[in-house]
Amino acid sequence: MMTDDEFDAALVAAFFVLMGEKGVLHATVPVAAGRAGLDLVAARRSGATMASVVMKFGELADAYALTGAASEGSVRDRLFDMIMRRFDFLQMHRAGVLALLKYLPLDPALALCMAKASLASMGWVLEAAGVPAAGPMGAVQQKGLLAVWAWGVRAWAQDESADLTATMAAVDTALNRADQLAARFCAPPASAAAAPMPDAPPGVA
Repeated sequence: MMTDDEFDAALVAAFFVLMGEKGVLHATVPVAAGRAGLDLVAARRSGATMASVVMKFGELADAYALTGAASEGSVRDRLFDMIMRRFDFLQMHRAGVLALLKYLPLDPALALCMAKASLASMGWVLEAAGVPAAGPMGAVQQKGLLAVWAWGVRAWAQDESADLTATMAAVDTALNRADQLAARFCAPPASAAAAPMPDAPPGVA
């Protein structure tokens, strides 16, 4: 029997396939559930919506980034590893994520929810790297790492390489800039004090 986690993962995967094939506006939970071979009654009972599926996608991306991430090395290396693991998860659902990114400007409410969720995700990444994400300084660290993530998303959306070379380079550059700014302003060097970068799209939660 399928567990709740397995049910959610299957529904999310099918929904993102649909978004990639038909566009966000033509993807629905019932169709995604049917595509995944899930029980429609259970899907209805779950109360899943497009927004909740997108939020669940972010949670799954976090879990993928945090599970098996590097536990040794510098803070910067651990942050780089987890951010790239998150991009590896996005890459598995690339067509759907790209469709969602194109749609977000048309749905400010969803974009805001995703921005808040992405900020929370950066807090989990920081904590996993050994950087406190609570308090005023933690809030600065989260916003800075979110800027790094958003800069990486911009590169990832255009990166057609199999090994995400351009994405890795963008994340590396953004983390370097974050470290430089942190050192300049005497903030804890958590690679998360970067200033917002121009024209960066909202991160995927």
